[in-house]
Amino acid sequence: MRGDVILLIVSCLAIGILARTSFGATVTYDQRALVIDGKRRVLISGSIHYPRSTPEMWADLIQKSKDGGLDVIETYVFWNIHEPVRNQYNFEGRNDLVKFVKLVAEAGLYVHLRIGPYVCAEWNYGGFPLWLHFMPGIEFRTDNGPFKAEMQRFTTKIVGMMKDEKLYASQGGPIILSQIENEYGNIDSSYGAAGKTYMKWAANMAISLDTGVPWVMCQQRDAPDPIINTCNGFYCDQFTPNSKTKPMMWTENWSGWFLSFGGRVPYRPVEDLAFAVARFYQRGGTFQNYYMYHGGTNFGRTTGGPFISTSYDYDAPIDEYGLIRQPKWGQLKELHKAIKLCESALVATAPTITSLGQNLEAAVYKTGSICAAFLANVGTQSDANVTFNGNSYFVPAWSVSILPDCKSVVLNTAKINSVTEIPRFTLQSLNIDADSPETLGSQWSWINEPVGISRKDAFSKPGLLEQINTTADKSDYLWYSISTDIKSDEPLLKDESHTVLHVESLGHALHAFINGKLAGSGTGSSNNAKVSVKIPVTLQPGKNTIDLLSLTVGLQNYGAFFDKVGAGITGPVKLEGSNGASIDLSSQQWTYQVGLKGEELGLSTGSSSGWVSQPTLPVKQPLIWYKTKFDAPAGSSPVALDFTGMGKGEAWVNGQSIGRYWPTNIAPGSGCTDSCNYRGSYSSNKCLKNCGKPSQSLYHVPRSWLQASGNTLVLFEEIGGNPSEIQIATRQTESLCSYISESHPSPVDMWNSDSEKARKSGPMLLLECPSPSQVISSIKFASFGTPRGTCGSFKHSKCNSSHAHSIVQKACLGSRSCSISVSTDVFGNPCRGVLKSLAVEASCT
Repeated sequence: MRGDVILLIVSCLAIGILARTSFGATVTYDQRALVIDGKRRVLISGSIHYPRSTPEMWADLIQKSKDGGLDVIETYVFWNIHEPVRNQYNFEGRNDLVKFVKLVAEAGLYVHLRIGPYVCAEWNYGGFPLWLHFMPGIEFRTDNGPFKAEMQRFTTKIVGMMKDEKLYASQGGPIILSQIENEYGNIDSSYGAAGKTYMKWAANMAISLDTGVPWVMCQQRDAPDPIINTCNGFYCDQFTPNSKTKPMMWTENWSGWFLSFGGRVPYRPVEDLAFAVARFYQRGGTFQNYYMYHGGTNFGRTTGGPFISTSYDYDAPIDEYGLIRQPKWGQLKELHKAIKLCESALVATAPTITSLGQNLEAAVYKTGSICAAFLANVGTQSDANVTFNGNSYFVPAWSVSILPDCKSVVLNTAKINSVTEIPRFTLQSLNIDADSPETLGSQWSWINEPVGISRKDAFSKPGLLEQINTTADKSDYLWYSISTDIKSDEPLLKDESHTVLHVESLGHALHAFINGKLAGSGTGSSNNAKVSVKIPVTLQPGKNTIDLLSLTVGLQNYGAFFDKVGAGITGPVKLEGSNGASIDLSSQQWTYQVGLKGEELGLSTGSSSGWVSQPTLPVKQPLIWYKTKFDAPAGSSPVALDFTGMGKGEAWVNGQSIGRYWPTNIAPGSGCTDSCNYRGSYSSNKCLKNCGKPSQSLYHVPRSWLQASGNTLVLFEEIGGNPSEIQIATRQTESLCSYISESHPSPVDMWNSDSEKARKSGPMLLLECPSPSQVISSIKFASFGTPRGTCGSFKHSKCNSSHAHSIVQKACLGSRSCSISVSTDVFGNPCRGVLKSLAVEASCT
């Protein structure tokens, strides 16, 4: 590297370190960037939602974010968890927003606080508390007095808390940005003129709170000054703000996509994600946020949708369990470093963009002696050699090369230099306890949930009631019960073999019981929550009891008037025969029960005295509460429960809900690929896996919720399963891989080398076990030459150094990390005149 480039690197890194260790007293913006203490900044942000992990995980998640090159942590504020009852607040445990913000500050990072208070976020009811729905005269997210009053009251509450703790940058704290509303521009036309009035009111209300930091509105093209309008999407390089006085900001770069029960698992290749990020900064952006950087878990009943899964992994750089996802985390870390090398040029001026040929583009930031450039190939088919500044550069299809000095390429987004990890879960039965002759998990006890009406608070009304207005979402469950007399000469009895119960429901699922026995079930989907079933039934002369258990799977969280989308059995409900005979029960007197008897008794804690364990464990039967004890696995690896063998329900560990489980909801059998071509525009259905399998079978149990022994597991099973098949899993790394070529040095080596000798020694292959307690225990594969394949399936070729395996073993075994120079000086030259690479696959224990 040239000396002036090295000086540029050192100075840029020094500026970054200083900026992160103290918070500015003033935050403003201009047409290029956010301005902190008078200095324009290029900022890289990532979303971590505090209630989707535990307080015990927060510091580690934040540190891994910082280590990955982030400057800012973004989070929504979730109204419904903080104010479940009007004027009764909860800011404890996973809801401790102040603690979370302070931990971010302690790590030396900034905060973007997205108050909303509508959040979407695949979160139940979009983050609104259900009591809001019942306020007289209220209409959500429009020019409506009752709604605006409540929105302002809560927003003021949150701003006041932050001010009291001196957490705004204007007070010396970490919060440099706040957001009001959320993606309202996507749906505001549905509200007409009242929507525009409301949007302007929301902006003025936020500004009046005098936080001393800028406010943003995402996806709001007409956001009024001084609110900054920002972009959300898979790509935002073509976005321009609505004023020449505002910077180009990207508040949601979707690192993957959410998972729905019944859906295939989406993933986004890191090459495409890195391409999108580099393109954004190439074309003038200075603030970008990953949604999500850590997705986490939808504990309890917090999922929205409906049908959003309990896992909110999002294919994020830090996975659901809090572990680094490689190569995504590492590749983005290198990208962030490359972008930061360009910071002084990026903030100084706007880019000059020129064409280098079809689908080829150069963007140059130049002011005085400072120059940085990005070379982009936006074509999806052909790699290219381009001439720029008199030099030739190879730019693969759908990639961006970054040149901090307008000469030297330090990173190309399509070339992965990061470690790759293959994760695995080690399973063992809950029934295994090696230290005790009595196996803890084998001692299951149970309580049958009564079919139909069993609580004293049941009530009767004519006709069929909409579910959300009836339950106020205090439970997923609502019983609809009716008894009807069938005369012996009723035509339906004569047509008994063809009699069906016809039920129409707004969703999301239902189970039908005839005279206490399960007759059939129906379920909607994420694409259509409505349920329509015709269930064969057997009736008897005289009294017949029909009990319908209707249930929700997370409430609607997105769209215009989403709060008015109903659920439950709204009819018709009919008994029908093929001979034309029919009895319409819809308008008759029905008896209702909100929730389950077990919920009233508090069975989820496992403390009730009604549990039995004899004579035999009932399996494959509906409506049963199960309980057992189990020991936590040894070590510190993340823990999950594998619910294969169960049907659908909810689970609690030591009284805390780990969420809804539904392993019988199987993804479609086609449309998946294990190797997705990253070239070309990404969409949420482009790269999918897990076809023909349960959408989710593993459910995260935070380590902090576990004690060494005697943990209580409680399940409510709706449709029937065998709890003895449940297994406990620990998250491990099966393989750790790296693949580095002679001519593709890692930016880390180039930027952080302390000596000219180190810089000239060539690229370095780096391996590091994910846990500080682990060491590299075996080298599964090592080849220097022209190895083929990918992590987990590397293969030798004819060009292969015979010494590679022993050299790597000597350098790495027994250490947590190791580095090896990728050069013929180390491995010899197995084939002259050929570009050679080093591929290694290792395991850690």
